[in-house]
Amino acid sequence: MNRREAERITYRQDVTASDRECVRCIVASTGYFSPAEVGIAVELVEERLAKGARSGYLFLFAETVRGVIGYTCFGPIAGTLSSFDIYWVAVHRDQQREGIGRKLLFVSESLIAEAEGRKIFVDTSSRPQYEPTRRFYERCGYRRAAVIEDFYGPGDGKIVYVKDLFGTKHDDPESGEGM
Repeated sequence: MNRREAERITYRQDVTASDRECVRCIVASTGYFSPAEVGIAVELVEERLAKGARSGYLFLFAETVRGVIGYTCFGPIAGTLSSFDIYWVAVHRDQQREGIGRKLLFVSESLIAEAEGRKIFVDTSSRPQYEPTRRFYERCGYRRAAVIEDFYGPGDGKIVYVKDLFGTKHDDPESGEGM
């Protein structure tokens, strides 16, 4: 097996008990999140394991022969007809800047569209360290919809992004082709 075959990324949606530690490792490796936030990411895995689809949390894992290297967590927003939240997009620090986050987001958007989702919401911090995250969402076609000052704490606002899937050409970042 050559290096390219060995590093081939596959995607899966099923959640296993070992994903608790995978998610903990990935989220902690980024250096962006507090221990409490890392714990919240793991709690969502536990909620999915305990309740299955009733949890409302859907996962997409990217993995190579070495293991899980990134994931997304998303789900329908209760009380809406066709809106979804993306709660987490995280790629292990050692695998960042290789297009994995973009591909995870693209596949997650495709899964949301298949579930008849029409709008996707994602939020992030206004702190300067999150500027690359904000640029990432903007490059992926999300528009800034709201800013809530001091949401997470003094000087740390919440920025909400939205993407309308209805009537939008959805491009595959690897093939360059629309869906």
